[in-house]
Amino acid sequence: MTDIAYAWSALGGDPALISRVTTVERPGTLPSRLPVRRLARACAGACALAAAELAAHRTGRGEAPEVRVDDGAVAAAFHSERLLRMDGRATVSFAPLSRFWRTADGWVRTHANYPHHRARLLAALGLPDGATPEDVAALLADRTAVGTEEAVYGAGGLAVALRTPEEWRATEQAAEVATRPLVERVRLDAAPVRALPPLDPAAAPLLPAAGVRVLDLTRVLAGPVATRTLGLLGADVLRLDAPWLPELPDQHADTGFGKRSATLDLAADRDTFEELLSGADVVVTGYRPGALDRFGLSPEALAERHPGLVVAQVSAWGAYGPWGERRGFDSLVQVATGIAVAEGSSEEPGALPAQALDHGTGYLLAAAVLRALTERSYDGGGRAVRLALARTAHWLTDGMPCDAPQPDDTPGAPHVAPDAWLAEADGPLGRLRHALSPVNLAGGPTDWSRPPAPWGSDRPVWP
Repeated sequence: MTDIAYAWSALGGDPALISRVTTVERPGTLPSRLPVRRLARACAGACALAAAELAAHRTGRGEAPEVRVDDGAVAAAFHSERLLRMDGRATVSFAPLSRFWRTADGWVRTHANYPHHRARLLAALGLPDGATPEDVAALLADRTAVGTEEAVYGAGGLAVALRTPEEWRATEQAAEVATRPLVERVRLDAAPVRALPPLDPAAAPLLPAAGVRVLDLTRVLAGPVATRTLGLLGADVLRLDAPWLPELPDQHADTGFGKRSATLDLAADRDTFEELLSGADVVVTGYRPGALDRFGLSPEALAERHPGLVVAQVSAWGAYGPWGERRGFDSLVQVATGIAVAEGSSEEPGALPAQALDHGTGYLLAAAVLRALTERSYDGGGRAVRLALARTAHWLTDGMPCDAPQPDDTPGAPHVAPDAWLAEADGPLGRLRHALSPVNLAGGPTDWSRPPAPWGSDRPVWP
């Protein structure tokens, strides 16, 4: 419970509410040398408690609903992209050029799932579009890891040199990350806000975020996990993407539950965009820090034009330090921060048993939004909340002491069978088997009411 209490404190929650949480611990789930299961449990538990707090406020109950955090449900949810089946077909998580490569002095990991990232990687390496993994391997074998990192990032691609925990801690970026809170929380203004209507305490299911409008400008994976969770809890979530940047189909299906999906050119359709902003309660962004500022999407600019908004931001490295404007993904943050060394062997790097930085940060981001909604219902005013995968990694590696390893916690140990935490649903994308949410509060929803829709198939309007 200590880990949940730490996350809850980082969110600004009332310590007395921790008594509403019970946990079901299942050794063997999320096996790792680092305390991944505890981190995952804490993030999901804090999110469920934030939902319970908002539910208590909106129903007028004197006591928040009880929250139950089951390690089995958490582990299944943290593997959602792997467990998803679309008409029986398993999904694809990583492209052939998204992997570890040996270099002349170590290892580097690249990320090239999106076509534009693949093109930039190959251009940075001076390889043709049709280059194979064997071509890349042969080239990188003669290059340095840090030199490759710098060249690929300079071309707008994604590559990170493998660092030990000590090498990461010696960087300026790590020093910046370590000084920041797990959840950054800022009050933006003191404007009155649109009051959320009270909820019927007898309603089934109890939806704490019912009536909340969420504008979702995020991409894989932490941001979409957060907005998927808000959709589960009753929010009207509208995801917006640029028409020329389609989401990868499998990723869209996994994180599209509980949402509508539309495309919009933010520059050309500015009036439509401002109308959406004027009707929103929450804006969630997950792009590289600063990338959306030209559209007036910094928290300060949004607060000036649309007072009272809750603005939630998530990034890979944090919006500060020398890496503040870099793109990044969970797999790359693991490589930079020493996690891949801790989870690997003397022969090769390793990885966490799930994309736990993404999923964990996603649940914390949803929790921060729910807490901001509760807080502003008392005193008005917009809020900004910010999280970073690298800061979540810092909590995992430096802020959460490892327990003595158990036989069932070693890499390669079997997982608890996830069947109890899976469901099936029919929708426009076919028959989907999916992981249920680990956010469990008494009387709350157990599954999403809306299956994922085809990418960009909805109109960019509020109902």
